Amino acid sequence: MKEALIIFVRRPELGKVKTRLASSIGDNAALFIYNKLLQHTKVISAITKAHKFIFYNEQIEKEDIWNGADYSKRIQNKDDLGGKMKVAFNEVFTIGYGKAVIIGSDCLELTAEIIIEAFQKLESTDLVIGPAKDGGYYLLGMKEEENRLFDNIVWSTETVYAETIERIKISNKTYSVLPLLNDIDTINDLSEALLKEISINL
Repeated sequence: MKEALIIFVRRPELGKVKTRLASSIGDNAALFIYNKLLQHTKVISAITKAHKFIFYNEQIEKEDIWNGADYSKRIQNKDDLGGKMKVAFNEVFTIGYGKAVIIGSDCLELTAEIIIEAFQKLESTDLVIGPAKDGGYYLLGMKEEENRLFDNIVWSTETVYAETIERIKISNKTYSVLPLLNDIDTINDLSEALLKEISINL
């Protein structure tokens, strides 16, 4: 069964990434952190055997860290986050993939092993989800379209994960849960080591 890893990224542009974080540490530091997150996401995704799809928030970047030979490049749908994810999942299923996992580029704690585990868990369950400490999720995987998981949800709130699980249960689908990890969205999510790294490099 063909596997697709969907990766949502933003163009690393000053003043347009990690805006909540930037309100505390400034635009330059926020951009530094986001570039670090992108590099981490590239390293862990490269290890997986799944076909990798990069979905940009705006225009496709031909010359960036994502090698066009290894990453198929797409543009996210013009919708809220749920609509963007729904279209991305449906696109890879339409072209013949039997398992699809989506991640963002916000989690330094995410590892290649967890991504590989997500695909493995889809052998025995309908869905797999990785809860984030802020109440959202850092990973979602499925084997067929599950559009009801994306409609009419208030994104970037502490209830996203709980509401998604409730919808999975209502659908009578089986699911597996991955380890609880921390996304980086605000200054409270930064470790002392990261703060020190910012002070050294900026």
